[in-house]
Amino acid sequence: MKKLLTTAIICCLFYTIASAQNDSLNKSNDFAEDSQIAVMLDSLVHLTYFGDYKFISDTNLLNKYAFKKDEVPRYSDSIYETRINELNNQTTIELTYNNTIKSFIELYAIKKRELTSKMLGLSEIYFPMFEEQLDRFDMPLELKYLAIVESALNPRAGSRAGAKGIWQFMYGTGKVYNLNVTTLIDERYDPLKSTIAACEHLQDLYDIYGNWSLAMAAYNSGAGNVNKAIRRAGHVKNYWSVWPYLPRETRGYVPAFTAVVYVMNYAPEHNLYPIEPGIFFHEIDTVAVKQPLAFDQISEFLGISPEVVRFLNPMYKKEIIPAYDGKTYPLRLPNKHIGDFINNEMALYNYKSTSGQEREKILAQIEQANSRQIHVVRYGENLGLIAQRYHCYISQLKRWNNLRGNTIYPGQKLVIYSPFNEGYSSRGKSVPVKRSGEKSYHTVNYGENLGLIAKKYKCSVTDLKEWNNLRSSVIHPKQKLIVYKPESTPELEKGQKYLYYTVRQGDTLWDIAKMYDGVTVDQIKRLNNISNTRRLKPGQKIKIAVNG
Repeated sequence: MKKLLTTAIICCLFYTIASAQNDSLNKSNDFAEDSQIAVMLDSLVHLTYFGDYKFISDTNLLNKYAFKKDEVPRYSDSIYETRINELNNQTTIELTYNNTIKSFIELYAIKKRELTSKMLGLSEIYFPMFEEQLDRFDMPLELKYLAIVESALNPRAGSRAGAKGIWQFMYGTGKVYNLNVTTLIDERYDPLKSTIAACEHLQDLYDIYGNWSLAMAAYNSGAGNVNKAIRRAGHVKNYWSVWPYLPRETRGYVPAFTAVVYVMNYAPEHNLYPIEPGIFFHEIDTVAVKQPLAFDQISEFLGISPEVVRFLNPMYKKEIIPAYDGKTYPLRLPNKHIGDFINNEMALYNYKSTSGQEREKILAQIEQANSRQIHVVRYGENLGLIAQRYHCYISQLKRWNNLRGNTIYPGQKLVIYSPFNEGYSSRGKSVPVKRSGEKSYHTVNYGENLGLIAKKYKCSVTDLKEWNNLRSSVIHPKQKLIVYKPESTPELEKGQKYLYYTVRQGDTLWDIAKMYDGVTVDQIKRLNNISNTRRLKPGQKIKIAVNG
């Protein structure tokens, strides 16, 4: 455990600024965009780590070929091919040589020499961790070089498509492999956790194709694109056979990997040497944060530069450590401040910074962030149905999402806040009740208005107008209004209460359980004798056990 923690500390030293993306510009079809691989290399230019430290490197010991200082060696195709063949004999990954691979060798060894030296230095930090995880998964150690193609070993790298971190995980794929992304945290930027996720993902892809080159191509472009390329190539599972049918960027992906393997192993032959990091991981330690804490509090109370706190703890997106409800989070600090933290921990939690950060305000931000979720509008849904589902008011949905009218469309994403928190505030109204999914009718009596009817059914006037497509508040005696009555909750044995939920189109047991505090899918299945969850039908009544 200590070894794993130390590895995580090493990796977290190098979180830095994210590379800027300028994709908003309108470009003509003739505009020659830089390749994503070159973009990742260029992201190292502004890497704070290399700009803030002075390094001393004795190249006399490394320069075994007596090259001149600025000499740039070049070799014939036969020498490149011979060297790559030697590397190919040492791995189960197919390595070959052709003009495409040669162009990437020239990129790393000639055009981007200084950046390659930086990557050589970073590899001294990251590669031992990569190798440890690859060995644990019994995978080829050469896969460590894939991170160079992905991000140039810049842990804060970001792609045009939205991939993040040293292994460039998209949001959805990261979720599949347990990389947590919330309003406050993004674990895709954690080199250790993302390395474990990358190993799992690559192994899953290798199990599909039985070929590491195809697995790497699928890692880059998705299995769907590789499967289509295999079909077009006559169902041959060979990378170079399917190469012409792959997306353009993916056609350069595996060749770039081969070039990286070559350059990293033959760096001295190209007069390339690592730039030493200059920061020592043994000067950093980790403490467990047990209560909400802001970077401002840490910096001011412990006398640490804000830049240092951010630099060592980049996974916290809002500079807040959301230690809440018994869950602890790691905080990395210089060794000399560890004792101060331990001896003054409770005082630190209660400290109010000059910017006003204090426990209650931080806790409110954490609660609001934790309650926030996204609902994707389905066909046939309107604001009234969505409000019922999440037990909120239509007016709240409109306020949370800056909606001026009631029009929504399939695929639209709506922000939803869970009950009983700051984001859910209904401006003095009582919390909406759980109500039946069955449509009922109320016949308007003389003297009634929408306000009285809303009070009777424990809903809002806006709900009534939405349910009945009313443009104004004018109603008439004997007019029939659609209403959704509050759910009945008859008490049964031992004080247990139940209610009945009416299944809607597209509902799953997980969706239903999520609506009620303390309710699980297993509880619903046992209570309703459900064995096959795929047989849920719209209109079906589901019995739910609730507390209180």
